[in-house]
Amino acid sequence: MRIISGKFKGRRFNPPADNWPTRPTTDYAKEGLFNLLNNRLYFEDQRVLDLFGGTGSHDYEWISRGCCDVTYVDKHPPAVAFVKQTVATLGVEDCIQILRMDVFRFLERPVSQPYTYIFAGPPYPLPNIPELPDLVFKAGLLAPGGLFVLEHNPHHDFTEDERCTEVRKYGKTIFSFFQTDTEGGAGE
Repeated sequence: MRIISGKFKGRRFNPPADNWPTRPTTDYAKEGLFNLLNNRLYFEDQRVLDLFGGTGSHDYEWISRGCCDVTYVDKHPPAVAFVKQTVATLGVEDCIQILRMDVFRFLERPVSQPYTYIFAGPPYPLPNIPELPDLVFKAGLLAPGGLFVLEHNPHHDFTEDERCTEVRKYGKTIFSFFQTDTEGGAGE
């Protein structure tokens, strides 16, 4: 796993993830996603939420590019420990809040301030992947005009969801983009 761009560009980390229930996004897919985001967002201005954060790969990219308001959520203790260690190694503890908890419990909590960018990279075998967009929007987690990106495999198709504005494929990795309208609704 490597950091693709920003102040930590080229840094490599090797999570001991052989027996983890995580599936890190490939560098190829991650690079494609961040190239798209680079042309659309000012990284420094974002409030980022990473659901099913796993190795923290997405979080390091955001922080490396200047974002200092990242929330990581994952329930797997070794993954959380790895992220804490990596964040300490990078010296960016002030830029990330690390929460060890079930994502679905997190989605039930009240939100004090919505996020401008949300990424969810759930385990592909998770049975309720199709429910995630509804849960995120219902929870009020996404700020008006915000972007929610859901990583999934070809077994899921969100193109009929009117909130889905774009789909990008990188091999068997698919990113579905969802947006709220700028008036604060969920595009419904």
